[in-house]
Amino acid sequence: MAIRKRTWATAKGAKEAWISDYVDQSGRRHIKTFERKKDAEAFLARASVEIAEGTHTAASSSVSISEAADLWLESCRQAGLEAATIAAYEQHCRLHIKPYIGRAKLSGLTAPAIRELEDRLRRGDPAPGEEKGHPRSAVMVRRTITNLGALISDAQERGLVARNVVRDVRKLRRRGAEKRHTERHRGKLKIGTDIPSLNEIRAFLAALTGTYRPILMTAVFTGLRASELRGLRWCDVDLKRGEIHVRQRVDFKNSAGPPKSAAGERTVPIPPELANALREHKATLPPARRADHAIVFATGTGAAEYHGNIVKRGLIPAWIAAGVTVPVLDEKGKSAKDENGKPIVTAKYSGLHSLRHFFASWCINRKVDGGLELPAKIVQERLGHSTIAMTLDTYSHLFPRVDDHAEFAAASAALFN
Repeated sequence: MAIRKRTWATAKGAKEAWISDYVDQSGRRHIKTFERKKDAEAFLARASVEIAEGTHTAASSSVSISEAADLWLESCRQAGLEAATIAAYEQHCRLHIKPYIGRAKLSGLTAPAIRELEDRLRRGDPAPGEEKGHPRSAVMVRRTITNLGALISDAQERGLVARNVVRDVRKLRRRGAEKRHTERHRGKLKIGTDIPSLNEIRAFLAALTGTYRPILMTAVFTGLRASELRGLRWCDVDLKRGEIHVRQRVDFKNSAGPPKSAAGERTVPIPPELANALREHKATLPPARRADHAIVFATGTGAAEYHGNIVKRGLIPAWIAAGVTVPVLDEKGKSAKDENGKPIVTAKYSGLHSLRHFFASWCINRKVDGGLELPAKIVQERLGHSTIAMTLDTYSHLFPRVDDHAEFAAASAALFN
């Protein structure tokens, strides 16, 4: 390894540069040019350590972060990941990674550069070449850096870079503290805010009419994900035994496939009221739409019903009809009014996932409170969570406490007697 000075003549006079000349861990010779001697020395010192550790990648052997992102996305497609997952990855790369650091060499990515990217995304600094920017949420920043780490891991496997700097940064941080900080700001799911209450669901069920009544009732009483509801076939519905078998799902591109995970393939019991609603729904369909492999909740052409239609034409009107609403606010944060001076309202719960949350709470709540009071393991199986930790992390605060006031007082009294 050596540093030498290079001088040459130009039309504007003499020019000079400093060259770091070294051999990497594979025995290949490389040179890198710097304007200042101290930069060349710093690089050579750092390269010496990386070569000794076997982690050095020369800039000439590296690719840009943008190219690495494209390779990673293609590997995700080849691995058969969910279309919605790939779409999210593509969006993160297009909006948050490539505009800021896409042109940089992968081998030149450093911990300070990762921190600078986080800060710029959080502040909303415009990307190079753009006039305006917008701040990203803490969750979006975290997801972006996680995806950056994933694409670097993919590049590692291809031999394009030797070290994953994102993982190095994560090791320096206390991930437990980061997780607690995120959870503290996100907060727990709350009944009446994130999860419909029992009275709200009663009003909702009473307001259900028309085409979307069967699918929304199924969402309430089974907790199926939206993609699982849309992928349900008549061969998956056992009306005699009162069971629904989750065997496939339909993604947002209307492509059918297996459930989200192995645990997603499950059997969920249904109450008589839902079984009757499904029988009535089936009786109204033409013969082709009642076939075993026909979609239960389909459009007129037999394709799976669109998610947007279920929400806009079914869910939201039903909540409004049930009176479970919140006011629409204007630009000043005040209640907006129509041309007759009446307040404008919208559905309090705007997504299908709120019904899944209700189903989870219904399974968990005590029987005296109108719930099923099921053990955590059964709740996990009903929801199709891959691990019980996922169920407990999301809903543990809803489970009945075994040390309520009466039982706690009785147990403490027994210690003194």
